[in-house]
Amino acid sequence: MDAAVRDYSPDDVLDYWFPDDGFCESRDAFEAWIEHRMQGGVDDHICTHFVGLTTAAAQGLLDDWAETPRGRLALILALDQFPRSLWRDTPGAFAQDCKATRLAMEGIRNGHFKAIKAWEKLFYLISLAHCEGPDHLARFDLIDEITEEIIAELPPALEYAADSLRARNARVRGIIERFGRHPHRNPIYGRVSSPEEEVYIAAGDFPHLPSKS
Repeated sequence: MDAAVRDYSPDDVLDYWFPDDGFCESRDAFEAWIEHRMQGGVDDHICTHFVGLTTAAAQGLLDDWAETPRGRLALILALDQFPRSLWRDTPGAFAQDCKATRLAMEGIRNGHFKAIKAWEKLFYLISLAHCEGPDHLARFDLIDEITEEIIAELPPALEYAADSLRARNARVRGIIERFGRHPHRNPIYGRVSSPEEEVYIAAGDFPHLPSKS
């Protein structure tokens, strides 16, 4: 293994993504934390500090991280979240989605999922919803099941999020039921959109953005 790759650690990812700053202790702090990560606020930092790590993860050079619960979580983030910042608006943003989903599914089976905190488990959920494929819709039964597990473990300050988690799952499930894929990716992939997808894309009401309804 290259010396530079050996220098990468799951803690590099986790210490950045889950800072010890009380983000999970109040609604306002949590919403600011999640919005910063989901709406592009981390792009500059990831593009400055995590290019090598994200590339190494995409090349399979960090696969041994999956041997531990926290290492697996870090690898899922490096494959599912970081590419969206580093390669935004290119196919590379989604290229590792299915590998991240496989890691999440395996982590649910082997007990790694149960070993992490409720707010960390959210990124298993997000990964499971991202990966397009023939099992995409069926995956939502599992998503709903583990969402209820997460809700049961939320600290009091975050219990308010239960309804929004369920609503987001239903929203994304509805999109996959209608289209079998995420149509907002069609222009990025160069895929031909159906007339119904064209209407959906023009409306711009995508699951990774705040709902317009």
